[in-house]
Amino acid sequence: MVTRREALRAGTGFLKASRLADNPRLDAEVLLRYLLGISRTELYRDLDEDLPALVLSRYRELLARRAAGEPLQYLTGEREFMGLDFRVTPAVLIPRPETEIVVETALELARQELSPAKDKPLTLVDLGTGSGAIAVSLARFLPGARVYGVDISGAALAVAWENARRHGVADRITLCCGDFLTPLAAVGLFSRVDLLVSNPPYIPRGDLDNLPREVRVFEPRRALDGGEDGLEFYRRLAAGAPAFLRPGGWLVLEVGQGQAAAVRGLLE
Repeated sequence: MVTRREALRAGTGFLKASRLADNPRLDAEVLLRYLLGISRTELYRDLDEDLPALVLSRYRELLARRAAGEPLQYLTGEREFMGLDFRVTPAVLIPRPETEIVVETALELARQELSPAKDKPLTLVDLGTGSGAIAVSLARFLPGARVYGVDISGAALAVAWENARRHGVADRITLCCGDFLTPLAAVGLFSRVDLLVSNPPYIPRGDLDNLPREVRVFEPRRALDGGEDGLEFYRRLAAGAPAFLRPGGWLVLEVGQGQAAAVRGLLE
């Protein structure tokens, strides 16, 4: 029999040799804890406990997939974002820590708008919702808001719906399948949106093949491809978003490195 300690040591060495994992020890540990369904404390408390043969076989399979570059989050099906655990699959982009800044900015703006004089809930939109990380977080932290999440991928929306249910906000989130701004017209949101948030695809098409392997090969290309110069979706937003924002409404966007000035120019 192989103990947890021995499996963890071997797994760490295997991932280290692959040179694809940034933190081989952490990845090996996360995968082992995932398969055992235990906490970090429980793992290290019982490191000398034998590992069931079936778990060991599955562990070796996941290690091989991780060594080939498959993202850890797809292997475990989980990603933490805004202090919440989200389900993720290869149908959705893995939420990044920097996108939390977008959510925090949106929350700050939305709370400034909340007042006893406001006689109806805020209407928020997340364009390109993917896993629903932004939309669900907004609904979770703004209990009075109505949130619309839009995505062109039905598979992505299935993941977003699962996350909405997981966090108890499914009754306040409407998920719409369609191309970018088009579904907003279908649900009659003209001049009704208080806050429109988006983390659109913004990687220039020519740069896609230079992305790290785990992004380039495993994450959905549609969620990354921002057109020839990376600005395609910002142009569409600049042209179409004003029709849906109420007077005084806000637009909160994530942009790629070095794109802020160009995006600002499109919106002015």
